[in-house]
Amino acid sequence: MSFAVSFTLRERRICALVCLFALVFGASERCFASGSIVGNIVKKVPNGEMKIALTFDDGPHCKYTAEILDILKEYNVKATFFVIGSNASKYPELIERELCEGHEVENHTYSHVYLKKLSDDEIKNQLAESESVVTGIADYTTRLIRPPGGIYDDRLLSIASELGYGIVLWSVDTRDWEHKPPAKIIECVLRDVCPGDIILMHDFIGRNSPTPEALRVIIPRLKEMGYSFVTVSELMKLGEPCE
Repeated sequence: MSFAVSFTLRERRICALVCLFALVFGASERCFASGSIVGNIVKKVPNGEMKIALTFDDGPHCKYTAEILDILKEYNVKATFFVIGSNASKYPELIERELCEGHEVENHTYSHVYLKKLSDDEIKNQLAESESVVTGIADYTTRLIRPPGGIYDDRLLSIASELGYGIVLWSVDTRDWEHKPPAKIIECVLRDVCPGDIILMHDFIGRNSPTPEALRVIIPRLKEMGYSFVTVSELMKLGEPCE
């Protein structure tokens, strides 16, 4: 299936102006210096360089993670994978490949439980067990958390600060986990994206993932619009992260 979406120079300029307006007048977004990421929440990082971050949750998956990595490699794009420890332990070779190919691997807990339901010690164990799996595979330390469902509270903020983690959410939600048609995912991203956005996708979806097919269109179209891709950590160095 192919998707034909064309953008004229005028349309690209309008998009850039809309994004600039949102950045200047978006007073509801609380921004803070990038040096204070520990214990804080980041949803986007406005910047003047048209940089954005692709992120993938819940993997690795034996089929879809490999497909997504192939696409990222084809277009020379780096991304951030928020991995589940129990899945990482099943497919260590995919964690190794993600890191070897220049991607960022971060913490999405060990078993994808909603952290608000857990005690402080249980939350710490979820993070520590996932971290231990990744470290055991690649001698690599995660420094960012994405809580399952994006659900957090003051306790998690405190624990993240204690453990030296930042909390990363997203500003563009593709809802690909709902098995939306690829065309709908593409439309969502191209319609909503602005410089500094963190885009949420998934490399682990239970059945017939639409994500690889959508991604193969999204990446070149965003490049045509002037966007380039960095990891979340790289994005956070470019501006003031926003909650």
